[in-house]
Amino acid sequence: MARDHPVPPARNAWLTAAILLAVQGIGAQKVRVEDELEAYPTESVDLRCEFIDGGGKTKLTQVSWIWEPIDGQRDNIAVYHPTYGQSFPNLSFKDRVVFLHSNLENPSIRISALKMSDAGRYTCEYATYPTGNEQGTTSLVMLAKPKNSANAVTVQAGPKSVVVAQCEAADGKPAAAIKWLSSLGGNHTTSTTSGPDGTVTVRSEYRLVPTAADNGGEVTCIVDQRTQDRPWVHPVKLSVEYPPSVSIEGYDNNWYVGRSDAVLLCLADGNPAPTGVTWTALSGALPDTVVVSGNKLTVKKVDDAVNTTFICEVKNKRGASQHQITTNVIETERLITPGPSSGAVIGGILGALAIIGIVVAIVFYIRKHRENGEGPPKHKPPPPVKGGSATEMLNKPLAPPTATETAPLSPGEVYYEPTGGEPVTNLDEETSGALNGGAPPVLHDPVGYDRVNELAADGQRGNNLDSFSHEQPAANISRGESFVSPPMYV
Repeated sequence: MARDHPVPPARNAWLTAAILLAVQGIGAQKVRVEDELEAYPTESVDLRCEFIDGGGKTKLTQVSWIWEPIDGQRDNIAVYHPTYGQSFPNLSFKDRVVFLHSNLENPSIRISALKMSDAGRYTCEYATYPTGNEQGTTSLVMLAKPKNSANAVTVQAGPKSVVVAQCEAADGKPAAAIKWLSSLGGNHTTSTTSGPDGTVTVRSEYRLVPTAADNGGEVTCIVDQRTQDRPWVHPVKLSVEYPPSVSIEGYDNNWYVGRSDAVLLCLADGNPAPTGVTWTALSGALPDTVVVSGNKLTVKKVDDAVNTTFICEVKNKRGASQHQITTNVIETERLITPGPSSGAVIGGILGALAIIGIVVAIVFYIRKHRENGEGPPKHKPPPPVKGGSATEMLNKPLAPPTATETAPLSPGEVYYEPTGGEPVTNLDEETSGALNGGAPPVLHDPVGYDRVNELAADGQRGNNLDSFSHEQPAANISRGESFVSPPMYV
């Protein structure tokens, strides 16, 4: 029979703790609530609560809603008793909290006119019998859309880095993120400030070393925050103030005596815009023939008096600048030969390009046709066959023998009978030793012809003629490979 072993005391303690936690977990599950809710100021939110009693053995006595702020103490905001009715003990929630149902099984409440300070933990707590209190907690997260703004800071051009633009996301929750887009090469700093109601204000400043070229430049502030459907984007144009820069236009180096209405213009650029333009002459007072109207100086009639230096001075609140130009008066008008207009130059260039294109196309076309075989051959053709050559004669079909070939020979005639058909040989080459199968030529020697006639008159035969006029073929050439019959004389 098996014996029971006692359980160690330490193990008993662990088992007891586990059972208690399990019981508490089962009890917590009896009150059904939402874990977290999000809401915005001035809106309303419903906090749902429901008691789940599977066996129906729990007696519900009372239900209470307890609010625990983020920084503060717990406090009852709503109580429901089946006999005594509803109660709202917290004055800050009075007239803003109502029960959605007048029963203990579903004591859900609605909070209206929400404030940022309403954020916190809301606990639905039941007084029950016989298990005691049962509860469930919902966290209410208050969100706030930030109030976004961005603006430029007017600065003066200088050598130090200063704030030229600002961007702010005020009273938002959670805190916003700010970044800048710019090609000006500056940098930014960001700071945050928390409000008493839990909101956060984020400020960012864009800094750079301002120059006159930065005036009117653009930087873009981008604000990203949880409550926004998309990032807030706002471009900012910089305002950099600087003294005016001055230039004079209109002098064409052709002020001749007697010319009328010669004009000089004083052009200035500055921020803020220049407020005054002053014309003077280096030689003193302006000549009598000069008329000034704002930034325009007009010489009614050119004479030696305007052979001087004119000075234009411009001012704004950041300073003054000036520019001067010397006018030289000549006796007679300088004739200026007009050069070709820009339209004619452009037309000439386009025409030249068109001609070049046509020439290139023609050359390409000719080369293409040559490549297709219309030009000279790319390989050496075979040598032409000579008329009446040995090759041609050998390639001709043999004619049937005639009666003259079988007739008896007259006295004194020489006759050679071939022993077989003539082989095909290369007889078209005219180099020595190549003809007649390697033997010396026999048809181009007049002395040989005379000697043959003499031998024929004496009644001798072809063997004497062969010994006189021909040498034997080379021993290494057979008759079947290269042979030419000796000439036959009739």
